[in-house]
Amino acid sequence: MHRDATVSDSLPHEVQAAAFRVVQEALTNVRRHAADATEITVSLRHDGDRLETTVSDDGRGGTQLPAAAHGGGFGLVGLKERVTALGGELHTGPKNGHGWEVRALLPTRES
Repeated sequence: MHRDATVSDSLPHEVQAAAFRVVQEALTNVRRHAADATEITVSLRHDGDRLETTVSDDGRGGTQLPAAAHGGGFGLVGLKERVTALGGELHTGPKNGHGWEVRALLPTRES
């Protein structure tokens, strides 16, 4: 976990909760879809206007849990709804080579 020194403990509660959910969902997805990952990086950075929360892995997606082990949650769709409801952005997708990245940009100032 890399938490930049710019990340304050006094961020709005809803931003902290959304960032937690982003990390939780991304780590759950690594376990479900890329159990072969050998490195997972969680990063938090605050630039004054927004909190950037990033989770990336180096998995190839070749070792997945059996279907019976998957939950019935809303996954990335629900996560995108949560992030955009706060006025943020969610970007997900494969990294160059192999692996996956989930990146949320959450506004930390009221509009």
